[in-house]
Amino acid sequence: MAEASISVDQDHFSCPVCLDLLKDPVVTPCGHNYCKVCINGCWDQEDLKDVYSCPQCRETFTPRPVLRSNNILAEVVEKLKKIELQASAHCYAGPGDVECDFCTGRKHKAVKSCLVCQASYCEDHLKPHYQSPAFKKHKLVEACAELQEKICSQHDKPIEIFCRTDQSFICYLCTMDEHKGHDTVAAKGERTEKQNEIKEEQMKSQQRIQEKQKKVQELKQTVDTLKRRSQAAVDESEKIFTALISSMEKKRSEVKELIRAQEKAELSRAERLLKQLEQEIADLKRRVTELEQLSHTHDHIHFLQSFPSLCVSPGSEDSPSFTVNQHLSFDGVWKSLSDLKQQVEEICEEEFNKIRPQVAVFQMILLREDFLHYFCYLTLDPNTVHPNLILSEENRAVTWSETDQRYSDHPERFDSWSQVLCKESVCGRCYWEVEWSGYFVSISVSYKEISRKGRGKECLFGFNSQSWSLECSSVSFWHNGIKTDLGGPV
Repeated sequence: MAEASISVDQDHFSCPVCLDLLKDPVVTPCGHNYCKVCINGCWDQEDLKDVYSCPQCRETFTPRPVLRSNNILAEVVEKLKKIELQASAHCYAGPGDVECDFCTGRKHKAVKSCLVCQASYCEDHLKPHYQSPAFKKHKLVEACAELQEKICSQHDKPIEIFCRTDQSFICYLCTMDEHKGHDTVAAKGERTEKQNEIKEEQMKSQQRIQEKQKKVQELKQTVDTLKRRSQAAVDESEKIFTALISSMEKKRSEVKELIRAQEKAELSRAERLLKQLEQEIADLKRRVTELEQLSHTHDHIHFLQSFPSLCVSPGSEDSPSFTVNQHLSFDGVWKSLSDLKQQVEEICEEEFNKIRPQVAVFQMILLREDFLHYFCYLTLDPNTVHPNLILSEENRAVTWSETDQRYSDHPERFDSWSQVLCKESVCGRCYWEVEWSGYFVSISVSYKEISRKGRGKECLFGFNSQSWSLECSSVSFWHNGIKTDLGGPV
C-alpha cells in the first residue's frame, strides 16, 4: 500500500512559548498545544492571581486546569524530528556558513543575500523573492555575511561597478559625481576580464609546475645515479684499500722475518765467541792453580822438573778478534722503512689530491651588487594579515592602523599579533630589500607551520623555534625568545 505524504510547515508543530518543536506536548482546555514545561512555567507565575490564561488566545481558566498529553501530536513531532535529522541535516547552518535571517529556532543555511533587503535567506524564505512582483527589482547575490561591504557607504546603493581609474568598487550614483569621466565597467565585465587573466595565470602556473616536475624527476634520477656511482666507488675503494692493507701486512711480516733472521745470525756469532772466551778463561784459571801449587812445593827436584812445562804458554794469549755490533744491522732496516713510509705518504697525498672533490670555499658577500644575485620578489599574503594592518601597492607594502579592517575570517590569519606572512616560500640563500619607518618594526623569517591564533609566544615572530626576527628599531635579533644585540645600524 502506498504511503501518503504530506508537507506541513514546521511552525505548525512549534511551541508558541519557546518557538521550538514541541517537547512532551500537552493540550489546554481551549485546544492549544504547548510543551509541558513551557505552559507549566507560564501558569506557575499566575498562581498568586489564581487565574490562568492561554498564552495564545488569552482565554482564562479557574481553577488551574489539568493538562492532558497529546499523544498523537507527540508521535507526529517525533517522526518530524527524525525526518528533519535524516533529510535536512545538511540544510542547517554550520560553522562558517551564512545563517538565514528569517529562520526561527535552529537556523538554516542561507543560499542568497538580498542587497536591497540587506538580509540573507534560506531556500524556503527566498521563495517570495522569486514569486512576488514586489521583489522583482531586488538584487540577489551569493550568501554573504558582510552585506554592508557590498553597499555603497555614500549612496546606500548596491555596489555593481568597478572604477579602473581609482581601482575601487562603486555604485551607479558614484559614476555621476566623484567618479564622473572615469574608466568604469560593470563588476561582472571586470570579473570576466580578470577571470581570463586568472586562466592565463593558471596556464602559466600549470606550465611552470610541469617544468618543475620534470626538473624534479631529472634531479631524482641524477640523485639515484649519484648514489649508485658513489656506492660503487666506495665499494671499489674498500676493495683496493683492503688489498693494499693485506699487501702491507704481508710486507710487514716479511720485514719482521728478515729482522729476526739477522738477529739470529748475530746471536749465533755472539754465542760462539762467548763459549770460546769462557773456555779460555777456564784454561787460564786451571794454569793459575797449577802454578800456585808449584810455587809452594818443597821438593826442589820436582819444582825444576815441572817448571818448563808450566811456564810455556799453551797457545796464543788472545782469542781471534771479532765483535758483535748491535746497531749496524738494524740501522739500515730503519732507514729503509722510514724512506718507504715517506714515499707512501707522498704518493697517497699526490693521488688523493687528484680524486679529492673541489669543495667551494665559502665567500662572505659584502657588496649589494653581489647580494642582488640572490634577490627574491616577495608579496604579502592577504589571508594572513592581522586586522590592524593595511596592505597596499599590490600587496607589497603594509601599514599599521588603529582601526580594525573588516577582513574575512581565515584559518591562516593572525588574530592577535600584528603580523603578516608573504605568499612566496624561500629556501637556500635569499635576499630582499625593505624600506621601513616608525617604531616596533620587525622583519622575520618563519616556517609556514607557525601558530596564528591567540597571544601565546608560539604565534609571535622570534619567540619560538619556528621563527627568527630582526627588530629594526632596537637593532636586535630574536629566536626562540633569546635576544642577540647587533653591532651596527639596520
